[in-house]
Amino acid sequence: MADETSLLLLKPDCIAKNLSGEVLHRLLAQGFRIRGIKMIQLTDELLKDHYSHIADKPFFPSVADFMKSKPVIALALAGDNVIAKVRDLLGPTDSKAAPKGTIRGDYGEDKMTNICHASDSPEAAVVELKRFFKDGEVFDL
Repeated sequence: MADETSLLLLKPDCIAKNLSGEVLHRLLAQGFRIRGIKMIQLTDELLKDHYSHIADKPFFPSVADFMKSKPVIALALAGDNVIAKVRDLLGPTDSKAAPKGTIRGDYGEDKMTNICHASDSPEAAVVELKRFFKDGEVFDL
């Protein structure tokens, strides 16, 4: 068993649908711990960095526009194997393929409006946490 910390972003559709509390409830009910949490408005610079793997694609401007449409809630969430477990709770990236009972299956709409982003590996989590949280904003709890 590995105690890990993952980055999660409660995306603009989660905020617009007022589902932040429900999503947090589902995550915390699994025994995960919040090590950091804040609401932020994403910028073009941050989005180009975060989505560098698709920043040159023709659909990137629509992704950036969506991610800037409302603030997001950034979470540093810790727990035993939290990265894999959170991804299981969320379901597949494409909400249309996500089974009912998963967060995306219950509340998401498609690949972009899918409620939440979560780190996909321990290596990605380290990079993403540094991208969204400054020194002193993630606590050892």
